Amino acid sequence: MAPESEEVAWPSNYFNYFTEVEEHFQKARGTGLFLMSPLDWALVETWKNAGVPLEAVLRGIDVAFEKWRAGKRRIQMVNSVAYCSQAVLAEAQVMAGLARPAGSRKPAAAPFSLEELEAYLRANAAEIRKQAGFEEVSASVDRLAAAAEAMYGDLEDLERRLTSLEDKMVAIARTRQTDDQLLAARADLDRELRPYRGKMTVEQLAMLEKQYLERRLLQSCGLPRLSLFYLR
Repeated sequence: MAPESEEVAWPSNYFNYFTEVEEHFQKARGTGLFLMSPLDWALVETWKNAGVPLEAVLRGIDVAFEKWRAGKRRIQMVNSVAYCSQAVLAEAQVMAGLARPAGSRKPAAAPFSLEELEAYLRANAAEIRKQAGFEEVSASVDRLAAAAEAMYGDLEDLERRLTSLEDKMVAIARTRQTDDQLLAARADLDRELRPYRGKMTVEQLAMLEKQYLERRLLQSCGLPRLSLFYLR
């Protein structure tokens, strides 16, 4: 594990999760032009939700690419974070056995300012208002924006509230999704996931499918993600 002086605690490490993974994968792959796919983002979200430490993800990516480069048959380039899934989970298991008590970590400042937080919440509320039927959710996000100064002192609580509101948006959007739209989304998921199914357990696949389909649903409805992870 990293030395104590280098260990970064919640919330700084927590909210930089997606950005750090994306940038590290691009660096390991050797190109800054690569953009992660919807499947990649959904997979990273399953790791985040499962509590996989960021350090385990970054180490897993490095291990996966080291094995790829050492292989005798490097015919195809690594084009998905899913290629690294087994290595990431292996690193997470190693770190789970070495984990220090959460209380031993040093506090860290939020990676965004109060002004950035308020602007993020208000912008999301405005986007939600554009879609009919989500007025209650947009009003709730507006109230959180108005209380941003108070919420800034407890970002974990704010994240829980935003997660609940996003779940409500997904539930509403799902009632409007047609069978054809769901079938198309599942077909795209199966096509992207096919090369990597053997690298994941049934439970991991179920979590990934859920995240992918919810992300796809919100995008198709023109609705934003509310989590503070997306405040970049």
